[in-house]
Amino acid sequence: MEKKYFKNIFLNSLAIIIIALISSNMNAQAEPFNCDFNAYLFQYNDIYALDLASGSSYLVAEDITSGNVNGVGYNPTDGYLWGYLSTPSSTIVRIGKNYTVNQYTIAELPTGNKYVGDISPDGIYYFKAGGSSYFKVDINPDSPTYLQYLGAFQLSQSLGIADWAFNAADGMLYTVEGGSRKLYKIDPETGKVYNLGEVPIIEGLSYTFGAVYFDVDGNFYISANQTGSVYKIEEVQNITDGNMNSNIFAFGPAASSNDGARCPTAPVPQEDCMNGIDDDGDGLVDCDDPSCSGVAACPVIVTTSSANKGGLESNDRLANLISKRNFNRAKTNYVFDKLNAKKLVKNAFYGLTSKTAIDEIPLNSLVPLGVVGETSTIESSPSDLLDLTNASDIYSVDYLNGSENLGSLMVIKTDDKVYEHSKFICDRFLGAQLLSVSNIQLREKDFIKSIIKQPDGSLEFALTFSARVNADGNFTIESHWNIDAYASDNGYYNFQIWSNSVDDLLLLADEILNLLEVNAAITQYNGSTPPPVFVKSASYKNGEVLLNLVNNNNSQSINLEGGLKLTETSDTEVLGVTADIDGYLDSVALKTGTLFDLGFRISAGLGMTPDDLFVADAPWGLDDSAEETTVATYEVLPAVGPYVGEGYPIERNIKLEGSTSNYLGVYRAMSPRFAAVDLSEYGKVSFEAKGTGNLDVQLIKGDGSIYKTSISLESEMDEYTLLATDFKNDSDAGTDFSDIKVLSFNLVAENGYAEEKSMELQHIDFHNRELGQEFVDSDLNKSIVYPNPMIESSSLFFYEEKADTYQLDIYSLSGKLLGSHHMEGESNAGQNEITIKRKDLSPGLYLYKLQNSSEKTWSGRLLVK
Repeated sequence: MEKKYFKNIFLNSLAIIIIALISSNMNAQAEPFNCDFNAYLFQYNDIYALDLASGSSYLVAEDITSGNVNGVGYNPTDGYLWGYLSTPSSTIVRIGKNYTVNQYTIAELPTGNKYVGDISPDGIYYFKAGGSSYFKVDINPDSPTYLQYLGAFQLSQSLGIADWAFNAADGMLYTVEGGSRKLYKIDPETGKVYNLGEVPIIEGLSYTFGAVYFDVDGNFYISANQTGSVYKIEEVQNITDGNMNSNIFAFGPAASSNDGARCPTAPVPQEDCMNGIDDDGDGLVDCDDPSCSGVAACPVIVTTSSANKGGLESNDRLANLISKRNFNRAKTNYVFDKLNAKKLVKNAFYGLTSKTAIDEIPLNSLVPLGVVGETSTIESSPSDLLDLTNASDIYSVDYLNGSENLGSLMVIKTDDKVYEHSKFICDRFLGAQLLSVSNIQLREKDFIKSIIKQPDGSLEFALTFSARVNADGNFTIESHWNIDAYASDNGYYNFQIWSNSVDDLLLLADEILNLLEVNAAITQYNGSTPPPVFVKSASYKNGEVLLNLVNNNNSQSINLEGGLKLTETSDTEVLGVTADIDGYLDSVALKTGTLFDLGFRISAGLGMTPDDLFVADAPWGLDDSAEETTVATYEVLPAVGPYVGEGYPIERNIKLEGSTSNYLGVYRAMSPRFAAVDLSEYGKVSFEAKGTGNLDVQLIKGDGSIYKTSISLESEMDEYTLLATDFKNDSDAGTDFSDIKVLSFNLVAENGYAEEKSMELQHIDFHNRELGQEFVDSDLNKSIVYPNPMIESSSLFFYEEKADTYQLDIYSLSGKLLGSHHMEGESNAGQNEITIKRKDLSPGLYLYKLQNSSEKTWSGRLLVK
């Protein structure tokens, strides 16, 4: 007895000496985390900081050790993170705030990876692998048995779990078993396991919950490895008789190796789902926040749009292509008919090889059936894309539960490069919001998923990937955020999936891989990481592009590079801007002046995936669809100066020449996605025009009805004002300016044979001005530069109530003061004009700042051609 005692003392002393030597070599000056609000996610030997409220994460440390770290927990007694190291054997690690690692090899520790772990309030490290055995090490620095192995113990039953966590509210361990989806409470002193029942929100799912966390109120957060979804189980210490409240909370990153640690007494910001405020700071308000799914008055996340609405490529032709497609649909009042759509039925040949060449697989054989609990699957192929995109074949379906969409799939074949449309770009261009971007795991490979909120309020979980057809007769699966990351000179089968749940998204994608493998082997997976900084939403209005950003990795600045087009028919101008950003959510305003579109790439650092985006004003388009119609000239011209009225302007001007025996015209959508706009507050529409013959002015309403009136054009420019009551339909019924989808101007042939037609059209706006009223700008807050763009010189107009002095300065977009363009002078009461000469200004965008002696400031943008 005594010999054993002294032997243990000797071994423990020797172990402590070895530990001290190792620790001193590993930098013993590491600082503790203490109790911060972040959760920390360990993937192999990399660490991510995770905001549970938003699900956003960013890499904070790479390759912190030579072995992988697992079973990680927060130690309340010293403020450090501790974990179990895969190699060297029998080693635990302490991790400081600067991610410095101290290794402690304890000879008595069991060998083999221990991937379940957490630390009790009194500093005892509890860890285990599979089965019922668990182990303890004292890591309380104030304890006499500090860094000593306390032995092996047994749970009252075996559990197939991947992580557990201590609840500071009751001192118990909690875990969720992936296979049974049951919540268990464990008494750490006795090992007694209590079955609290199946967690409702994960019913029917089969995931590994490799990272679990607590907050100060005893709310338990569990993260699924495969999807990154974070689920919340409320106040688990109060659960009785299996009654528990649970819901989806956030959408974080997925991983095949996943472990989490967090201070259990730190709060997690919670969203009040009914107050109209972003309470938890994740940029999502009330029912838009996943944590409100099924809470209060918020519905469980459901609904998704039809694939029939999908698919145009994201390149310099995007806006014009969408314009042409949507105008054709608006003219015919096209509506997809679900009830009469062709239904797909799973037959005896489902999942069998098509016995065709790998590049000739029928697209319908790559469509999953019977995997998401659908009651029917209908064909919804948008055939109008074949003439507009690089697709050689398209097949799409909607998955329905009754009449409700569960999800949609587009399968698109391309012959020599990937399909150029990116859903993430196109949907934001059409007014959607990108709520989240993170990875999802299929077969332990990373794919990029996103959550998109459409303008009608519906949410979609989206995933895009492509199967590259290789010369050796197999597939490479490519999943990237940026189109230019895909290999070129290859044929592809492209897949775009969107559904009302991340779980269905995973099931559909996995079955697509199965159906591909029926035809050929998948030999490689190539994927990219999601962009850490992305544009949640973007909009253009009155010469300004507003970008709302999500900054997942605490970047301090962004670089924006792109091409700007002033009109639909003008050349693209190169644009480059650097802007500072701060915090998780920020906004950047670009003073572009009046424009048609801006395609650009935002990057937040070398080596990081950039975000690509396309922003545009509602488009003008040419309608030359009538027979025996030819076009000699079609130009969309920039507006001359900014709009300074109080109505609703239709930006940009038109010049059109051609020949027709029917009609030749132009149209203007009222929004980029051809959604109807309510302008019923205005009673008049005015424009200046000249040309030949009669001009039909038409309103196409949201329901497809058409109202029109006619005027006779003169050879000299004249102003025309039309009242809402001037517009009539074929039944001579009137209308107002509500629900307008398209405004069109058609030159009409009157004699049935080819006539030469011409038109110039400018300064269109809806308004309530009195006829003949001249607009004089007396707004003290406005300044006007004309012409803008500047060629040799421009005039700056502003209004003063009384005589004063002024200073005018010109700046580059980066904020650099251009000293050669400083001007000072005197102003008069009333409207003033300052002439700005070009001098040495290179082509590009500039900012101006005008200030009087009372520090009244006017500012804006100056474009130099």
